[in-house]
Amino acid sequence: MDIFKQRYGSEYTPLVGEEHSKYRIVIPFNKLAWFTVGLPFFGFLFCIIWSITYNFEAATSTHCQVYNVLPSISAAIGHFEPQKNVWKLAIALQAIIRSFIFYMYYQYYHQTIYKWAQGVINLALFTYAIENISLFTLSFWTSNENYALHKVSFITFLITSFIHMIVVCYMGKYCRSTMKDSSEIKAYTIKTRAMLLNVISILSACYFFWKHNKYCEPLVYSLFALSEYMVVLTNMLFHLTAAWDFAGRKILISLRGIRVI
Repeated sequence: MDIFKQRYGSEYTPLVGEEHSKYRIVIPFNKLAWFTVGLPFFGFLFCIIWSITYNFEAATSTHCQVYNVLPSISAAIGHFEPQKNVWKLAIALQAIIRSFIFYMYYQYYHQTIYKWAQGVINLALFTYAIENISLFTLSFWTSNENYALHKVSFITFLITSFIHMIVVCYMGKYCRSTMKDSSEIKAYTIKTRAMLLNVISILSACYFFWKHNKYCEPLVYSLFALSEYMVVLTNMLFHLTAAWDFAGRKILISLRGIRVI
């Protein structure tokens, strides 16, 4: 508890009897972070594998009518059942938890980032929220159901995700004192590498998408799909770093409410 106060300046004081109540659940935050990222990760794997196994021809076909081996993300998560239902469930659950993580980052940034960087903090939080909302909308309004909304949501997700990564890495390097905690250093290192891989993946996806539409060559659309996968996976890796940003913290759920300890 003393370490928590020194690191984050928390003034949390357990309510009388709360720590001894039998009606309570204590969840280590690192496990919650892994669970939150695991929801879309395993949902994503399920959709890809199931689409390849049971909907191969429909999932990999394009207007070019050339051979491909991988479905695009839009096809895998939104064109078939049960894939789209599994994906929607995973995204809905993780969106609820990420709303709580948003509040944790709100406190974290205001306790660790310099006061002069208030605008940078606001941008980081804004892009985090919009990224989560756009992921929700693109998942629940698929390209088959509402192509225009799905397209706008997907583009918004890519842009806000990219901006969020850059802003968070910028804050970690220029807007706070030197990190001394090993878990925060690890989180920052993973963030920067995930951001770099994310940028490379986005550029690769754009290139292969252009090449596929321009030349209609076999397997090029599969390379585009693979690049899409890397965009999603690197985004998940970036958000997984919350497990190290809040290392040692726990979520206490009791009859008196939810607390961070």
